[in-house]
Amino acid sequence: MKQIIRKSLLATALLTALVPLQSGNAATRIKERGQEMAAVTNLQDPQQLPETIEIGLSTETIAIASNFSGTNLTIFGALDNADPLIRRQGRYDIIVVLEGPQRNLVVREKSRYLGVWVNADSETFTSVPLSYSLASTRPLQDITDEKTYRQLSLGVNYFALNPEYGTLTDPNAMRFGQELRDLKSRQGLYSQKVGSVEFVSQTLFRATLALSTNVPVGRHKARALLFRHGVFIGEANTHLNIVKAGLEQQIFEAAHQYSLAYGLFAVFLAGLTGWLGQLLFRKD
Repeated sequence: MKQIIRKSLLATALLTALVPLQSGNAATRIKERGQEMAAVTNLQDPQQLPETIEIGLSTETIAIASNFSGTNLTIFGALDNADPLIRRQGRYDIIVVLEGPQRNLVVREKSRYLGVWVNADSETFTSVPLSYSLASTRPLQDITDEKTYRQLSLGVNYFALNPEYGTLTDPNAMRFGQELRDLKSRQGLYSQKVGSVEFVSQTLFRATLALSTNVPVGRHKARALLFRHGVFIGEANTHLNIVKAGLEQQIFEAAHQYSLAYGLFAVFLAGLTGWLGQLLFRKD
């Protein structure tokens, strides 16, 4: 009888000891489950998503006629998932670029020889944008550093000019490259405008780029790059088509599609014009 009582007391003690242990395990499991749910909630919080940028153009095609005197292109954009605090601090910066079609260009140096200017040294660069227009929220030096601009090929003085032979650091290539940038800038084809990108609301922005009268015909690439505290976040791209219109477009297409016939017709027209001029102004 005493043995039965001792066994009962032992079983009761074991149950008493196990109940807190099981309760502790259950509490631990509940706590871990709560942490997992909190982690999932944080992942689903839109404030934690990375910022993105989207853009659109006021027009997708610009037609150039004989009376074309230049125009303005407006680029609209929006920020998604922008941080409200950073937005209020004005620490978001945007740089908008319109790059013209790319061609291989030759830069030649003139030298005076026996009283006559002749071509001397030269350098060929590949895939050079024929035009380059940039607009930014602030001066470029206030947004980020030169290393970042060179990595992104961003800015009139920073986008890469690749020589056909040699390297980017070759002194001759660097000298001719700077001359090419200066020449394009004087022609109005390379330009930078500070403050031309402005926020019209908390997340919407607008950029205005001026297109010169000699803007090249072809497919242009529009880029919008987003920076936060000087760090590059993301980029959005779209395209603009600049075409000739009217008689100029027909002549342009004929010259490219039927180059031999166009050349022969040009020679014939020049000869005919000279012959008619001789008849009209002939002295008896």
